[in-house]
Amino acid sequence: MAHLSVTLCGLMMKNPTMLASGVLDETGRSMLEVAKAGAGALVTKSVGKEPRQGHGNPTIVELQCGLINAMGLPNPGMEIYAAEVKEAKKGGVPVIGSVFGGTEDEIAELAGLMSKAGADAVELNLSCPHAKGYGAELGSTPELVESICRKANKQVRIPLLAKLTPNTSSISSLAVAAEKGGADAVVAINTLKAMAISPEARMPILANKYGGLSGPAIKSIGVRCVYEIFESVKIPIVGVGGISSGRDALEYVMAGATAVQIGTAVWTEGLDVFNKTSREIMQFMEENGFESVKDMVGVAHPGRN
Repeated sequence: MAHLSVTLCGLMMKNPTMLASGVLDETGRSMLEVAKAGAGALVTKSVGKEPRQGHGNPTIVELQCGLINAMGLPNPGMEIYAAEVKEAKKGGVPVIGSVFGGTEDEIAELAGLMSKAGADAVELNLSCPHAKGYGAELGSTPELVESICRKANKQVRIPLLAKLTPNTSSISSLAVAAEKGGADAVVAINTLKAMAISPEARMPILANKYGGLSGPAIKSIGVRCVYEIFESVKIPIVGVGGISSGRDALEYVMAGATAVQIGTAVWTEGLDVFNKTSREIMQFMEENGFESVKDMVGVAHPGRN
């Protein structure tokens, strides 16, 4: 009989859908609501060592094809946020703690602190495109990605996921570097650097000018990135970007993703998107003779279908 359960780096998930970082994950209570809504795992907001206010308003632009956001990584700091992680754990699904930092050592330290807070895995945010000195600025070269992963890996005994930037000439080389550095999985992709201008005001809409584009507009780019990465590494891949249906998720899975993260669709469609996506995946599996999600991973590659 067909089933939706997947195993990601030893983490048991009831289905392949995960809450992406930055959406409804500010508090343990909001993450519990997402768990109840059917998500197979939760990723926390990206947390730093010290409290950070983020960018001023406006921070979000809604487009026909998705969203551009420039939140600026606002967070209360790891010491305070640890309590939210413990609360989220009550949801009965894996909780993956997202961390960011301004230096390699700071990221590694935060990975260790997130582990001590009770997270089941750590996601290194090496890809935020709109916070100066963080994210993509630290994760844009293979050398830095490998070094950061190696240092973080020494601080934890739980799975380590590296979230990669698509704002690069070769995301595959970043994935290979993460694998060499000891990452247990890679997450692809984060948002693409973008902006929107108000013709009436004759100026950029976002206070930060630039932000990260997410939603349907980036799905095909995300699928392409996962496809390329799958041919370059042996560790699992988590696909992200523009997923709002079972069909979207299946594209990522067949490109090579073991699981998928959903973010913008939670904003635009509500929490039922997790159950809806899972139902549609199950319907496809039953109609096409697949017994598990694992059986579909990477089948779009030559010699695998």
